[in-house]
Amino acid sequence: MNVQAQSAFPEEKSWRIWWRLTRPHTLTAAFVPVLLGTALSANEQPIHGLLFVSMLVASLLIQAATNMFNEYYDFARGLDNQHSVGIGGAIVRHGVKPSTVLGLGFAFLGAAMLLGVYISASSSWWIALVGLVSMAAGYFYTGGPYPIAYTPFGEITSGFFMGFVITQIAYFIQTGNINIISMFVSVPISILIGAIMLANNIRDLDGDKKSGRRTVAILLGREKAIKLLAGMFIVSYVFILVLIIIFSLSPWLLTTFVSIPKAVSAVRGFVGKTEPVQMMPAMKATAQTNTIFGFLMAISFFISYVIS
Repeated sequence: MNVQAQSAFPEEKSWRIWWRLTRPHTLTAAFVPVLLGTALSANEQPIHGLLFVSMLVASLLIQAATNMFNEYYDFARGLDNQHSVGIGGAIVRHGVKPSTVLGLGFAFLGAAMLLGVYISASSSWWIALVGLVSMAAGYFYTGGPYPIAYTPFGEITSGFFMGFVITQIAYFIQTGNINIISMFVSVPISILIGAIMLANNIRDLDGDKKSGRRTVAILLGREKAIKLLAGMFIVSYVFILVLIIIFSLSPWLLTTFVSIPKAVSAVRGFVGKTEPVQMMPAMKATAQTNTIFGFLMAISFFISYVIS
């Protein structure tokens, strides 16, 4: 480890450094869509437990790998330093070799691919193709010559792959099909995952602007980006009403409204703030909104299955 990094920050137990490297607050964005797609499938046939666990672990591995690529490439491009807020910090704060972080990211992808082979063999080999595209998106989110995260398409890309695609795969491997309901059910959670990325970009707006990024938050400006975040929350909750009224889905979905105070807290936490450290609570509230909202959606489908 880098001696300078060790002296600048209190020594921590190694497992905490590695755990923080995975950026655990983002892992729920991988967990929730798998749980949601699986819960929805329970209304059609019994859940295949091993497929569910395999899909869940594979999704978590891909998300963790994406976070490691993020840390590596932001460091390689000189965007992270010891005073950066909100990053894992394994490289700049604790002296972990960049090559180790990059190698671990690829190792996680390799493990996800092995699980993908089992999932594909048990369902459809089309899943392998979709999985490879999803893993490529995870890598190129911050890797490659033109990182997606540095463009206005970061929120759309993360919401589509982590929300829509993962939910559909989780549903498909259990039922063997995808339908209009499974697609519409994934929309609000996809929007909320995009909201997590937007919240991150609002926090990092000033630093990203200096580094030449062109995120949505930069293009809109801080105030309009916060309004967009609020709009994404509103659309997600309105979509719950659409699912109940138009598609006659379980009224238990209204329990997702319990997360509204957390969403309000997230938006208010950004208003009037300019320092990244001041916006960390709002960042966490945005991620927590996604977790609570998605978990309650899944529970609603499980309840609907049990009482039907």
